[in-house]
Amino acid sequence: MIRATVPADTPELLALAEGTLVFKPHEIVALNEVLDDYHDTNHAEQHRCVTVEEDGQIIGFAYYAPAAMTERTWYLYWIAVRVDIQTKGTGSRLMAHVEEDIRNKQGRLLLIETSSLPHYSLTRRFYEKLNYEKEAVIRDFYADHDDLVVFRKRLN
Repeated sequence: MIRATVPADTPELLALAEGTLVFKPHEIVALNEVLDDYHDTNHAEQHRCVTVEEDGQIIGFAYYAPAAMTERTWYLYWIAVRVDIQTKGTGSRLMAHVEEDIRNKQGRLLLIETSSLPHYSLTRRFYEKLNYEKEAVIRDFYADHDDLVVFRKRLN
């Protein structure tokens, strides 16, 4: 079941993200701040956070929002699936939900940013498998030899 994220989910979402071994410690801190801001105010600004729950256990989540100063462009800021069930369809199901939700809000374009580091290769392949196009690469963005890779998909 995919449902709206509630404040009580935060500790589990942080543990899930940390357990993927993809996110750096400062990114987990940032996720905590993002979730706090979401529950405090950003949900009222059309930010969306959804949680995947099966048999009473949280197994994934996604956070997305409209891009400021654009016409119906959205960003996917976070997506994570529990590491022991990755590659079993949960991420694809979650992305389909995100895309449909954005379409229902008249969104036309979804952008996703990720890293070029080798341990993000599965992430990049995941987006490509879902028909996202690699739109841009900004070399050395995050750090030397760690490029920003931007994926895009038209939703209408």
